[in-house]
Amino acid sequence: MHAVSIRTAGKDLTDAELVRRIALGEQDAFVLLMRRYNQTLYRTARSILRDDAEAEDAVQEAYMLAYRAPGSFRGEAKLSTWLIRIVVNEAVGRARKRSRRAEIIQIAGGPQAQADADAAEFSMDAATPEQPDHAAMRAESRRLLEAKIDALPEAFRTVFVLRAIEDLTAEETAATLGIPEATVRTRYFRAKGLLREALAREIDHAYGDAFAFAGERCDRIVAGVLARLGDLQARGA
Repeated sequence: MHAVSIRTAGKDLTDAELVRRIALGEQDAFVLLMRRYNQTLYRTARSILRDDAEAEDAVQEAYMLAYRAPGSFRGEAKLSTWLIRIVVNEAVGRARKRSRRAEIIQIAGGPQAQADADAAEFSMDAATPEQPDHAAMRAESRRLLEAKIDALPEAFRTVFVLRAIEDLTAEETAATLGIPEATVRTRYFRAKGLLREALAREIDHAYGDAFAFAGERCDRIVAGVLARLGDLQARGA
């Protein structure tokens, strides 16, 4: 199957077939694989690094590592799980290098990492969606939500991204991160609780600004009433 037919086949090609073709040196197969998993890998790396550009670099490096060692994919796990493990290792390594002095919560576990994650309790905040003319509001809501996800403890953050955003099962997330399913469930539950609290607090802060009446709206109503009064007085005169 040549390059054009690979593009045409697209979604019909299985991961195993893509890996086989990549091992044979078919670059279009590798392009297809990247397009299939770019979003998942980027979101995973972003959840660890909290930096768009560095997350992109980590994903690129992860792909290079995967490309150089296709034989290390044995098919015992899903291809997505294998790729996510590579990008997690790459992102964690970058995070360690970037902040030697900062405390890095190890995603792949151990009792101390779990204790550190469980001890991290703090607050966050929020937003809402929909309607065509609410594009700016949705964009602002998305930025706010992303900021609040960024503020989660690292162990919670990556589990939340994989479970809530990438829709991996608890079993898949556990296999990807090398932690027990029970830990995945606990961290996911805690992450959702922190985000809910954050969003509620943000809404509470926004109550005072709801249906704001100062500025142009106030001026417009005053001007409208004055104009109507002027008409009324003119007719009375």
